[in-house]
This record gives sequence, C-alpha cells and structure tokens, in this order.
Amino acid sequence: MAARASGSNERQQQPAERTAFIPGPRLCGWLERFAASHGAVQEHADDGAVHLRAADGAVHLRAADGATALLRAPWPVDGRPGRGTDAIERLASLASQERRLGIILVRRGGYAVGIASGGELITSKVGSRYVQSRSSAGGSSQQRFARRRENQANALTEAVAGHTAAIFAGNVFEYLVLGGDSALAGTVLESPALKDYATRKQLPFLAVADPTATVLRKAAADACSVRIKITDPPL
Repeated sequence: MAARASGSNERQQQPAERTAFIPGPRLCGWLERFAASHGAVQEHADDGAVHLRAADGAVHLRAADGATALLRAPWPVDGRPGRGTDAIERLASLASQERRLGIILVRRGGYAVGIASGGELITSKVGSRYVQSRSSAGGSSQQRFARRRENQANALTEAVAGHTAAIFAGNVFEYLVLGGDSALAGTVLESPALKDYATRKQLPFLAVADPTATVLRKAAADACSVRIKITDPPL
C-alpha cells in the first residue's frame, strides 16, 4: 500500500527567526560573515527601492539563498544622520554615534537601572525584590494570595522608581530604554518620582532575563547596537 502523502495535513514549517545585536564598528564585519554563510547580499525593500529609510534608519537585506536580515539603528536619526557611501556604512556610522541612555530593567525577581553611553555603563544600581508567582488555588485563598502578590508588586515598583530617580538625578541622557516585564516597567515609569522622565523618547523594549549586573551590562551594549532580525532561508 502506497504511503499516504502528507499534503495539507502536514503543517508547513515556518522559517526560523533570531535577533542579533551588533555594535556599529563591527557591522561591516558581521555583513561579511552573513554573506559568507548565505551568499551574495543585496539591499531589498518591498517597494523595490534600495535605500536607508531616514525615518527609522532601517536596511533590509536579502541573501542569495533567500535568508533575510532587517537591520535597525539603535536610535532615531534625529537630525544627525550617519556618514558613508552606502546604506550599511551610514547605518554603522549612526550606531557609532555617542548617545546617552537611561535604562530600567525590572522583573518579579529584581531590578537593574543605569545610565549608558557607547555601550558601557556610567552608573548603575542592581537589587532583588521577591514577588510571588500566580497561584492556582481557588476561593478566598486565591483572593488573599492575589492581594499579597499585588502588594509585593507595588512595593517592587515603588522601590525601583526610587532607585531609578536617584540614579537618573544629575545625569543628562537622551533616550529611555525599558526591559524585562513590560507591565512592571510601565508601572515604574508611572511613578510620581519619575514624572520628569515619563515623556522621554523610548527606544525598543529589551527582552531580558532576571536583572543582574551581567544582564544590565549586556542590555547597555545591546541598546547601543544595531538590532538585526535574521530570517533563515526557506526549506
């Protein structure tokens, strides 16, 4: 009996995607390695144009084997475009500019805040604060647990806001970077202690593990790097 064809019953495998963070000075070297792995690379846009979009400093690349890479500048052009003879050089130049960032990372297990420039921390504060996970219990026990968890979360965000205000005070920076738990980070920023920073322009959110000194150092480097979304070639 002939083997049954999988046909439409077999779910088509989606191309794998991953994100890399590459500092401006290393971008040309990354592009050379990408081309060595995937074949000749061309700039690509859906409208057929080849350009560095001034609005968001993004470059879309397509390799010979079908792999693609979407490269985004770490910050807006803001009247200070990068220099170079092509889009990649201009993007690398833009990412290499010196910009100061205020960073707030927070998750249930703790927090890390700091000021970064050139991918390096200038000053920082890291600490831990426990917030319980959700409970599957029901009835009054669940309600008591939910209240206790909410109180712990409130205590965490208030503490982080206070530490952040102390770190930010007296430091001039252009952009704000949030990371970790988006809901907790948003609540921290809503604190009256941070009212002077709440309207600061935000860079893309960072997905990070429980904040530690090591995680904060990596976040500082990533926030100042070109963010590259790589999509593997179709099978």
